[in-house]
Amino acid sequence: MGIIIWLIVGAIAGWLAGMVVKGGGFGLIGDIIVGIIGGLIAGWLLPRIGLVIVGGIVADIINAFIGAVILLVIVRLIKR
Repeated sequence: MGIIIWLIVGAIAGWLAGMVVKGGGFGLIGDIIVGIIGGLIAGWLLPRIGLVIVGGIVADIINAFIGAVILLVIVRLIKR
């Protein structure tokens, strides 16, 4: 059941990040991957800067979204 939650959170966060960062998303699979990697980035980075969001699945989506936006911005800068 945990993997399904990861996929759902990753898909939502990746899709939202694709909407915020210009250039659109990467399709369903790409958005899921971006969202999951974003969740890992946020899970590592946010506590180190003193920002911890708790509160269930909504907090997980927000965390993954923040990480996915960071990831997409870095990818866009590298592609330039």
